Amino acid sequence: MSIDLIITFCIIGIGIFLFVRDFFSIDTTSILIMAMFIVAGVLNPVEGFSGFNHPATLTLGCIFVVSGGVFNSGILNGLSDHIIKLARIHYMVALVVFCIITALFSAFINDTAVVALMLPIALTVCRETNISPGKLLMPISFAALFGGTCTLIGTSTNILVSSYANQYGLAEFGMFEFSAAAACLLLVGFLYVFFIAPFLLPKRKDEDDELSKEVEKYITEIVIDEGCADINKAIVNSKLVLEYNINILSIMRAGSLRYDLGPETVILKDDILKVVLPPQMVHKLLETKGYKVKGSKLINNSYKKSDDYNIYEVIIPFGSSLAEGSLKSMRFNRRYNMSVLAIRQRGEILFDKLSSVNLMQGDMLLVLGQKEEIKHLENKRLVVTLSEYQKRNTDLRKAIPAALIGIGVVLAASLNLTSILISAMVGALLMVLTKILKPIEAYNAVEWKVIFMMAGVLSMGTALEKTGGAKLIADFIQNTLGQYSPQITLSLLYLITFISTNLISSKATAALLTPVVITLASIMEVSERPFLVAVMFACSLTFMTPMSYPTNTMVYAPGNYKFNDFLRVGTPLNLIIWAAASFIIPYFFPF
Repeated sequence: MSIDLIITFCIIGIGIFLFVRDFFSIDTTSILIMAMFIVAGVLNPVEGFSGFNHPATLTLGCIFVVSGGVFNSGILNGLSDHIIKLARIHYMVALVVFCIITALFSAFINDTAVVALMLPIALTVCRETNISPGKLLMPISFAALFGGTCTLIGTSTNILVSSYANQYGLAEFGMFEFSAAAACLLLVGFLYVFFIAPFLLPKRKDEDDELSKEVEKYITEIVIDEGCADINKAIVNSKLVLEYNINILSIMRAGSLRYDLGPETVILKDDILKVVLPPQMVHKLLETKGYKVKGSKLINNSYKKSDDYNIYEVIIPFGSSLAEGSLKSMRFNRRYNMSVLAIRQRGEILFDKLSSVNLMQGDMLLVLGQKEEIKHLENKRLVVTLSEYQKRNTDLRKAIPAALIGIGVVLAASLNLTSILISAMVGALLMVLTKILKPIEAYNAVEWKVIFMMAGVLSMGTALEKTGGAKLIADFIQNTLGQYSPQITLSLLYLITFISTNLISSKATAALLTPVVITLASIMEVSERPFLVAVMFACSLTFMTPMSYPTNTMVYAPGNYKFNDFLRVGTPLNLIIWAAASFIIPYFFPF
């Protein structure tokens, strides 16, 4: 075994450890792995950075722009009234409608964008029909995963595996080449989601209401009295902030209410501060000279009647730059002119020391701010608003050409008129030239976290192939499973793949296993097609944990789920799909 091969396995081992422990964001870990390969000399700089100009990365970037153009044109919003009307009939009708619509659009549009649209619509239906969000949101996420497997552009994993195949001299997958197999798995999955999952899904109260009601207990008014140590001090230097970690929302001064507070805003005598104050801090304030606690004020009475400021529930989606630090480090209050009242993170509601909490993807925030600022955050794809759904009008001048461009991209690739890369590139360019998207909107439509993650993880596959690691692993699998039939080998590889995907990212798993299964198929002298399809499906159809796929993370907080909910509902589904795929994939893709 060469020194380069030993180093490669060590770096991959470190990468897997970092992916599992989540020390850094997933894109940072991916780039770190790439850098280690280059510094160690396993890959030269050209090979190491080749992931950035890899067809999979370029195709995905263009697909993001095309998807963003279709999404921003408001085509999907035109269906919202019909979805809400049907969903009000009965829970089962709502379940079926949301799942089918989500799966259909996720086959052609970025699944996280589809779920981001469906979330506020689904929550609106839940409020109006008294359906628990927990009964609806997890199935919507699962439907997006099933829909994404149905076409080549449905998920980034499909594009990655197909591009890898082409890189190894194999034929790329067609746009609908594996749609029939995926549709069969979708049908199996939907039978489970419609008839078994409702009995396993939790029925808990609306998390939006729970979060708002919890915050109401902590909204308090403090009067700055004579002798207070904070008089004439800036908020950032005040005792309230430094010692009591209090979040100041507004100041009533001489009959005028101020929301536009910054760290340098000075506190004056007789100011009435509206703050978020945990009950255990009340006694400390009462014992401190200069502070008078007036009492609790309900959010509904205090803010929701304001024309300028309002309370909004939002979540941090996958790819948001907000999930890269604390509120304090990013100067959230000053930069976005809004205050965070509470954070729901991994099932826990936080009120204390919010400025120092490291935000994560899937976190749910209760914020006080202006509508324009919330829209600004939404447009920059930093948050998804979960408050009462507000329908956006469909702009036909943009919707019709956007739909035509999207259809053109799909048809050009599916009819083999050109490659998916060229088709997507032309589509992305047309979205900008026809002014459906402004250049900055096209830039914002790209999920750069995914792009950097994709470029980084591709280096693992390159290193495995260059050092002979892929062949070594394939030989080991062949020697271990050689006595079994190709179908059993495929089934076991599917099992290994979906378990790995629940531990590390789907892209990292695909990058590691794709060169291995291609080499394995060559050694076994069978078609590589069924193994590649198994990797695609196993990497995308992951239901067991809220962190296994971005859409699962997105519904975690709004659905008021616990980690065990995903294990209870998702594990049987994963096992059922594994068993079904073991027969369905070889049927459509013979060895």
